[in-house]
Amino acid sequence: MTTHDAKIVRSYSQEDIQQILSIAIARQSDDSEFSYQQLLEIAEELEITPESLQQSEIDWRSQNTIVRQKQTFDLFRRNKLKKKVGNYAIANSFLVLLDLLNSGDLSWSLYIVLIWGLKVGLDSWNTYYSNSEEYERAFQKWSGRNQLKQSVTTFVGKLDKWLKA
Repeated sequence: MTTHDAKIVRSYSQEDIQQILSIAIARQSDDSEFSYQQLLEIAEELEITPESLQQSEIDWRSQNTIVRQKQTFDLFRRNKLKKKVGNYAIANSFLVLLDLLNSGDLSWSLYIVLIWGLKVGLDSWNTYYSNSEEYERAFQKWSGRNQLKQSVTTFVGKLDKWLKA
Protein backbone atom coordinates (compact mmCIF):
# COMPACT_ATOMS: atom_id res chain seq x y z
CA MET A 1 0.00 0.00 0.00
CA THR A 2 1.44 3.34 -0.96
CA THR A 3 1.43 6.42 1.24
CA HIS A 4 -1.08 7.98 -1.12
CA ASP A 5 -3.50 5.04 -0.62
CA ALA A 6 -3.15 5.27 3.16
CA LYS A 7 -4.21 8.93 3.11
CA ILE A 8 -7.47 8.25 1.23
CA VAL A 9 -10.40 8.30 3.64
CA ARG A 10 -12.94 5.66 2.78
CA SER A 11 -16.51 5.97 3.88
CA TYR A 12 -19.40 3.59 3.37
CA SER A 13 -23.13 3.77 3.83
CA GLN A 14 -24.82 1.29 6.14
CA GLU A 15 -26.17 -0.61 3.13
CA ASP A 16 -22.66 -0.79 1.61
CA ILE A 17 -21.27 -2.19 4.86
CA GLN A 18 -24.05 -4.81 5.03
CA GLN A 19 -23.34 -5.93 1.48
CA ILE A 20 -19.55 -6.04 1.95
CA LEU A 21 -19.83 -8.02 5.20
CA SER A 22 -22.40 -10.34 3.68
CA ILE A 23 -20.06 -11.14 0.78
CA ALA A 24 -17.08 -11.56 3.14
CA ILE A 25 -18.98 -13.94 5.43
CA ALA A 26 -20.24 -15.94 2.44
CA ARG A 27 -16.69 -16.29 1.09
CA GLN A 28 -15.22 -17.25 4.42
CA SER A 29 -17.83 -19.70 5.56
CA ASP A 30 -18.02 -22.03 2.54
CA ASP A 31 -21.40 -23.50 3.55
CA SER A 32 -20.52 -23.78 7.24
CA GLU A 33 -23.08 -22.64 9.76
CA PHE A 34 -22.54 -20.26 12.64
CA SER A 35 -23.67 -20.98 16.17
CA TYR A 36 -25.79 -18.56 18.15
CA GLN A 37 -22.73 -17.89 20.32
CA GLN A 38 -20.75 -16.89 17.22
CA LEU A 39 -23.60 -14.61 16.16
CA LEU A 40 -23.51 -12.97 19.61
CA GLU A 41 -19.74 -12.48 19.33
CA ILE A 42 -20.03 -10.88 15.88
CA ALA A 43 -22.79 -8.59 17.13
CA GLU A 44 -20.70 -7.64 20.15
CA GLU A 45 -17.74 -6.76 17.92
CA LEU A 46 -20.05 -4.57 15.84
CA GLU A 47 -21.37 -2.98 19.06
CA ILE A 48 -24.88 -4.32 18.51
CA THR A 49 -26.78 -4.82 21.75
CA PRO A 50 -28.12 -8.30 22.57
CA GLU A 51 -31.65 -6.85 22.68
CA SER A 52 -31.29 -5.37 19.21
CA LEU A 53 -29.88 -8.66 17.94
CA GLN A 54 -32.76 -10.60 19.48
CA GLN A 55 -35.37 -8.29 17.93
CA SER A 56 -33.57 -8.49 14.58
CA GLU A 57 -33.66 -12.28 14.73
CA ILE A 58 -37.41 -12.19 15.43
CA ASP A 59 -37.92 -9.85 12.46
CA TRP A 60 -35.74 -12.12 10.28
CA ARG A 61 -37.77 -15.20 11.24
CA SER A 62 -41.00 -13.37 10.46
CA GLN A 63 -39.71 -12.26 7.05
CA ASN A 64 -38.53 -15.80 6.25
CA THR A 65 -41.93 -17.20 7.18
CA ILE A 66 -43.63 -14.80 4.78
CA VAL A 67 -41.13 -15.60 2.01
CA ARG A 68 -41.76 -19.35 2.45
CA GLN A 69 -45.53 -18.79 2.45
CA LYS A 70 -45.28 -16.79 -0.78
CA GLN A 71 -43.18 -19.55 -2.36
CA THR A 72 -45.85 -22.08 -1.39
CA PHE A 73 -48.55 -19.77 -2.74
CA ASP A 74 -46.67 -19.33 -6.02
CA LEU A 75 -46.35 -23.12 -6.36
CA PHE A 76 -50.09 -23.47 -5.65
CA ARG A 77 -50.90 -20.89 -8.34
CA ARG A 78 -48.60 -22.54 -10.89
CA ASN A 79 -50.13 -25.96 -10.26
CA LYS A 80 -53.59 -24.45 -10.63
CA LEU A 81 -52.50 -22.86 -13.93
CA LYS A 82 -51.08 -26.20 -15.17
CA LYS A 83 -54.47 -27.78 -14.51
CA LYS A 84 -56.22 -24.98 -16.46
CA VAL A 85 -53.81 -25.38 -19.39
CA GLY A 86 -54.35 -29.14 -19.36
CA ASN A 87 -58.13 -28.70 -19.35
CA TYR A 88 -57.80 -26.16 -22.17
CA ALA A 89 -55.68 -28.52 -24.27
CA ILE A 90 -57.91 -31.55 -23.77
CA ALA A 91 -61.25 -29.78 -24.23
CA ASN A 92 -60.14 -27.75 -27.24
CA SER A 93 -58.50 -30.74 -28.90
CA PHE A 94 -61.83 -32.53 -28.63
CA LEU A 95 -63.77 -29.53 -29.99
CA VAL A 96 -61.36 -29.01 -32.91
CA LEU A 97 -61.50 -32.72 -33.76
CA LEU A 98 -65.29 -32.65 -33.56
CA ASP A 99 -65.40 -29.58 -35.83
CA LEU A 100 -63.02 -31.20 -38.33
CA LEU A 101 -64.99 -34.46 -38.40
CA ASN A 102 -68.30 -32.62 -38.71
CA SER A 103 -67.51 -30.05 -41.41
CA GLY A 104 -64.05 -30.97 -42.74
CA ASP A 105 -62.51 -27.64 -41.71
CA LEU A 106 -62.22 -25.35 -38.70
CA SER A 107 -65.18 -23.04 -38.24
CA TRP A 108 -66.90 -22.54 -34.90
CA SER A 109 -64.23 -24.32 -32.81
CA LEU A 110 -61.63 -21.71 -33.76
CA TYR A 111 -63.63 -19.03 -31.91
CA ILE A 112 -63.77 -21.15 -28.77
CA VAL A 113 -60.04 -21.90 -28.97
CA LEU A 114 -59.21 -18.19 -29.31
CA ILE A 115 -61.54 -16.91 -26.59
CA TRP A 116 -60.59 -19.62 -24.12
CA GLY A 117 -56.92 -19.14 -25.07
CA LEU A 118 -57.19 -15.46 -24.23
CA LYS A 119 -58.53 -16.38 -20.79
CA VAL A 120 -55.72 -18.89 -20.21
CA GLY A 121 -53.17 -16.31 -21.37
CA LEU A 122 -54.49 -13.72 -18.93
CA ASP A 123 -54.46 -16.29 -16.14
CA SER A 124 -50.84 -17.10 -17.02
CA TRP A 125 -49.90 -13.43 -16.87
CA ASN A 126 -51.56 -13.02 -13.48
CA THR A 127 -49.86 -16.16 -12.18
CA TYR A 128 -46.33 -15.13 -13.11
CA TYR A 129 -46.65 -11.37 -12.55
CA SER A 130 -46.34 -11.10 -8.77
CA ASN A 131 -45.61 -7.40 -8.27
CA SER A 132 -49.15 -6.14 -8.12
CA GLU A 133 -51.78 -5.30 -5.56
CA GLU A 134 -53.97 -8.06 -7.00
CA TYR A 135 -51.23 -10.59 -6.21
CA GLU A 136 -51.02 -9.32 -2.63
CA ARG A 137 -54.81 -9.52 -2.21
CA ALA A 138 -54.84 -13.06 -3.61
CA PHE A 139 -51.96 -14.01 -1.31
CA GLN A 140 -53.71 -12.57 1.75
CA LYS A 141 -56.92 -14.40 0.86
CA TRP A 142 -55.06 -17.69 0.31
CA SER A 143 -53.06 -17.21 3.52
CA GLY A 144 -56.24 -16.56 5.50
CA ARG A 145 -57.87 -19.70 4.12
CA ASN A 146 -54.80 -21.77 4.98
CA GLN A 147 -54.71 -20.42 8.52
CA LEU A 148 -58.40 -21.23 8.91
CA LYS A 149 -57.82 -24.77 7.58
CA GLN A 150 -54.93 -25.24 10.03
CA SER A 151 -57.03 -23.98 12.92
CA VAL A 152 -59.92 -26.29 12.05
CA THR A 153 -57.55 -29.25 11.57
CA THR A 154 -55.90 -28.54 14.93
CA PHE A 155 -59.28 -28.19 16.65
CA VAL A 156 -60.60 -31.40 15.11
CA GLY A 157 -57.40 -33.23 16.11
CA LYS A 158 -57.68 -32.03 19.70
CA LEU A 159 -61.40 -32.85 19.77
CA ASP A 160 -60.66 -36.33 18.42
CA LYS A 161 -58.00 -36.92 21.11
CA TRP A 162 -60.38 -35.66 23.79
CA LEU A 163 -63.19 -37.94 22.59
CA LYS A 164 -60.85 -40.97 22.49
CA ALA A 165 -59.61 -40.29 26.02
